[in-house]
Amino acid sequence: MKKTINLPAFVSAFTEMGRYDQFSLDALKIIYKYITDYEAESGQEIELDVIAICCEFVESTPSQVFVDYVTSIDSYDLKDETDLIAKAVDYLESKTSVLGQTETTIIYKQF
Repeated sequence: MKKTINLPAFVSAFTEMGRYDQFSLDALKIIYKYITDYEAESGQEIELDVIAICCEFVESTPSQVFVDYVTSIDSYDLKDETDLIAKAVDYLESKTSVLGQTETTIIYKQF
């Protein structure tokens, strides 16, 4: 038996599993869109597994991307916040799939 999950039910599932602080609401919207687009394109239904989603996707600030993955932010010639975001996205895209951005974070697949 199949149950279609809409965005509010998707968000509620994270609260029910105690993962309400894993992602921002905007990030959950991006992840939901990514999963539903994948289902539509592939014809494959995805089972909602909150823990698996928490393990598969990450929401980080551009600065945190540099802290987590790049040896030194000082080695980059960063002119402003826009440049920092662009360099962080470029780095992530060279390593994994970037799902999207909120006003302050980047959502990507764990690698």
